[in-house]
Amino acid sequence: MSAIHGAVLVLSGPSGAGKSSLIHKIIDDIGECYFSISTTTRPMREGEVDGVDYYFVDEEEFKKEIEEDQFLEYAVVHGNYYGTSLKPVKKALSEGKLVIFDIDVQGNSAINSRLGDITTSVFITPPTLSELKRRLQNRQTDALEVIERRIQMARREIQRVSEYEYLLINDDLDAAAEKLRLIATVARFKKSNEEINKFVQKWEDL
Repeated sequence: MSAIHGAVLVLSGPSGAGKSSLIHKIIDDIGECYFSISTTTRPMREGEVDGVDYYFVDEEEFKKEIEEDQFLEYAVVHGNYYGTSLKPVKKALSEGKLVIFDIDVQGNSAINSRLGDITTSVFITPPTLSELKRRLQNRQTDALEVIERRIQMARREIQRVSEYEYLLINDDLDAAAEKLRLIATVARFKKSNEEINKFVQKWEDL
């Protein structure tokens, strides 16, 4: 990987937790950053734009990129493939940007295994499972069986909260956004092991 001068902020949590809303509220206040866009095989929803919300590809193309080791991480979620392309992440880090990921718990593990020294992780969730279900129903974008699958997935995801540095309970959007803004600011101060080693070598100048 190219020299790393940036940092990574991982945001995870069940669908309906409000991750996208929180990101939109803080994105203009946290300095230069790159929001990692996932590649997916799921159908495009109404209002979504290819290359803005996701990179939409078919399963054959996705599997080809897996074989070419073009993903930082990938997973199958609700029967569809999701993954993070390596190339734009490397470029953004070399430019000193804060790279923001909105990924599931499997993706968090994969990123920590490769970029853990510069990664800050946050698990975002509503205060209760019943509140999550209410939000998913009110969103009116998924069929009932899809909502039920998301609920079951959330039950499994919440068991892995201890793998994250921060737990952010989104029961008040403005308050949660302020906390996330502070976390993102602190995340920028993380240094890679390579940067630390170079500093130590330069510091010992006697």
